[in-house]
Amino acid sequence: MRQRVLPCSLLLLLAGTAAAAATAASAAVTDDVAPRTLRVDIQHSGDAGVEHYALERVVVEPLPWPGNPARPLDDTNRGSQKFEVVDLGTGQVLYARGYSTVFGEWRTTDEAKALQRSFQESLRFPMPDRPVLVKVYGRDVRNGFALAWSLPVDPGALDVERAAMPAPARPIAIRHNGDPAGKVDLLLLGDGYTAAQMDKFQADARRLSDRLFSVSPFKERASDFNVWALAVPVPESGISRPSTGLHHASATGARYDIFGSERYILTLDNRAFRDLAQHAPYEFVEIMVNGDTYGGGGIFGQFSTVAADNDWADYVFVHEFGHHFAGLADEYYTSDVAYAAPDAHRVEPWEPNVSALLDPARLKWAARRSPVAPLPTPWPKTEFEAYERDVQARRKALRAERRPESEMSALFREEQAHVGALFADAKYRDAVGAFEGANYAATGYYRPQMQCLMFTRADAFCSVCRDAIEDIIELYVAGP
Repeated sequence: MRQRVLPCSLLLLLAGTAAAAATAASAAVTDDVAPRTLRVDIQHSGDAGVEHYALERVVVEPLPWPGNPARPLDDTNRGSQKFEVVDLGTGQVLYARGYSTVFGEWRTTDEAKALQRSFQESLRFPMPDRPVLVKVYGRDVRNGFALAWSLPVDPGALDVERAAMPAPARPIAIRHNGDPAGKVDLLLLGDGYTAAQMDKFQADARRLSDRLFSVSPFKERASDFNVWALAVPVPESGISRPSTGLHHASATGARYDIFGSERYILTLDNRAFRDLAQHAPYEFVEIMVNGDTYGGGGIFGQFSTVAADNDWADYVFVHEFGHHFAGLADEYYTSDVAYAAPDAHRVEPWEPNVSALLDPARLKWAARRSPVAPLPTPWPKTEFEAYERDVQARRKALRAERRPESEMSALFREEQAHVGALFADAKYRDAVGAFEGANYAATGYYRPQMQCLMFTRADAFCSVCRDAIEDIIELYVAGP
């Protein structure tokens, strides 16, 4: 890959960070200038039965495109949606990425059966030098991609927004391993930190970053990542938690109680977090909220969140990042979620780590399957479910009674110890097979291994999830 020119705007933005000198020294003068980043902000609306798209605005972001020019097309088949950027003259697909949406989750909730809502989304791609057609695809009844909407975009149009506000804060280089074009760029956005807590934000960012790169396969691929941190101070410490009457001003719009779930943290203000994030190189965003109440969330290709001060922040950070980064499905099925479990009409999920198939020849992870593991693979399911029913009842009682967070953490530690002991002597504990219970459903869906970071509060991904993560890393760092 030829080295790209890093414009003065980026070098100045990075001034004052540990990486600035190295970046400046390595910025070669060549004819390979990175394009700007074009962002198409859209509205995605509807209800449980219908959906609509509409253009909100087109924005030229202030920094160059950080992506890998050698891998413009996404062949991973991940996401509930996909978008393509198509040359109007030739029909050539110039760029494509899969992603998922907040709207897609919301439309499975009970609220979506009674009213329509609109959610903001962004499509980012290297700015073309000519008009293009942006095509948006959704999943059909067989989970294949079907065209849902298209939009002509002229980067030279008069209504394209080109003048960004000055950066409200400088990004901090937590880990810098080279030109963004050849690396995965992860941005840690802080929310709920006051001006007096900026040192705490940096410490939280470094701690959670270190945790991510202690878990395989991120551990082995750490040199393929740049990690940036950026936060704008807010007047009061913490974020909103409406179920307890707590409301705070927010830098990104992040809050608890999304879709009525007390632990679910998302932002529904896409514009707020994108206008902040655009001042750092990024492909992936983790919003770190300054709070100790258990919570987080993750949307593939959009963002993930974590409550940085919770006792289980290390686990939640990596778990939710698995959703956002690699499109991994939740493998658990005993905890309540705001959105509905899949219905009885089961199609094969697009997520790489869950399956509705027991045919050995069609199993997604057939190449990984242990020869000794029968399908379905036996595990102590009955005992696990009986114990989890008690845990979930106690968990609900703790929240209803507004007990101290330390009691919730203690319950989770007890749960982790019990499940670890239950699985310790299981015959197929380390096998790759098809373990029934996944994707929020007790029956009909299967996970690859008995234990995984996407199933319980384990400390490692299963081998199938590790492979899925590697696929995405390769999409951003490998050659054609």
